[in-house]
Amino acid sequence: MSISSVTEQEKQGQQATTRTEAVLTGRWLILLRPACIGIIVLTIALWFVAIPIRYQELGTVCSSVCGDQQINQQSIAQFRASGLTLSFYSAYVGTLEVFFVLAFVVIALFILWKKSDTRIGLLTALFLTTFGVMNNAATALTNTFPVLFVPVGLLELISWACLGVFLFVFPDGRFSPRWTPMVALVCIFLFLLSNAPFFPPALVLPFLLGFVLLTLAAQMYRYRIVSTPAQRQQAKWVVLGITTALLGIGGLATLVNVLSLPQYPTGYFSLFGDTMWYVFELLIPLSIGFAIVRSKLWDIDVVINRVLVYGSLTALLALIYFALIFALQTLFQGIFHQNNAAAIVISTLAIAALFQPLRHRIQRIIDRRFYRRKYDAAKIVEAFSATLRNEVDLQQVREHLLTVVQDTMQPAHVSLWLREPQPAAKRQRVNTHEAQQ
Repeated sequence: MSISSVTEQEKQGQQATTRTEAVLTGRWLILLRPACIGIIVLTIALWFVAIPIRYQELGTVCSSVCGDQQINQQSIAQFRASGLTLSFYSAYVGTLEVFFVLAFVVIALFILWKKSDTRIGLLTALFLTTFGVMNNAATALTNTFPVLFVPVGLLELISWACLGVFLFVFPDGRFSPRWTPMVALVCIFLFLLSNAPFFPPALVLPFLLGFVLLTLAAQMYRYRIVSTPAQRQQAKWVVLGITTALLGIGGLATLVNVLSLPQYPTGYFSLFGDTMWYVFELLIPLSIGFAIVRSKLWDIDVVINRVLVYGSLTALLALIYFALIFALQTLFQGIFHQNNAAAIVISTLAIAALFQPLRHRIQRIIDRRFYRRKYDAAKIVEAFSATLRNEVDLQQVREHLLTVVQDTMQPAHVSLWLREPQPAAKRQRVNTHEAQQ
């Protein structure tokens, strides 16, 4: 017995094979590829110049204008009291920044190597290189070499302009819907204008909010109407990377505000916070590079499902744990002398007992809410398996099987072939032959 079926998704994927990334040919390729490579080479060269300057900046105490993460006069006493030295701090943070920028550059060069004949490949390589380098080296370069103010400023503007265009054309390099090219031009103009001294600071936040909302609207339209199944997988990878990075960075910022921690470097905890900040931020270029370069993406739905389940489970268990500790300490007050230890032990045992039931419950809720088709298919197959144990009529089994395939896979066509039963005499000869063997 065999079943042949072609799902609607497979048909769409077959029809979408003609839609590929926007490829540059002829005159455009001859002009744009050398221009992008030249800008990338210039950016990397400026980064090499900025590396020793940045190490020296981190190893000195500033008195007036301080660079990013530089020790100042107010924090030097607490910094030394923690046991840190300026030489160790400069080596650690400087090396951390070098690896951070190097990750951007390596991903950009790999994309350039694989996709240098496509719009999205050149744009992404240019965006990652300029954004990663200028975000860390611009201030150090302009403070040491004021003559570089104009080229560094132009590279910063290029990085923001590429970011604006990238969010409208990802993942195939085409603008969609039709209004996005004009909106992208307006956003680039406003990006350039926002760096001018006469631009009102009060308008920066509304402009950024409007820009984010427009890019989200464009990407949602592209995902639902235009994108192929493979392009939707690419979008999911990037969304997962950006969302995880923003949640991690937001969690670090919230922790600093809740605990009233200082914003300047004071000790080993500050180094740990800086490290985690860079780790979360690196998820963005990694997800972009993986989505663009990989032709066959892993099943991102499985990753998203696990993130939703275990992220929700961790948050819920942490909330239950602290609530139990607080409640048990209040209850045991005056009964036990070491009420803290008793509350911690009982809370830990309760969390261990609740882990598996909560995980299964959250898994079912997420499957029902976000993966409804998969959830329904599992239920249908489970019901069919239970029916199959008691069904002896071949015609009924056939009808049940076709119904299950139709409900779970939703194919455009279904065909079922049953092998003709063997004649009794032939079947007896086969059985006799097998018995003799």
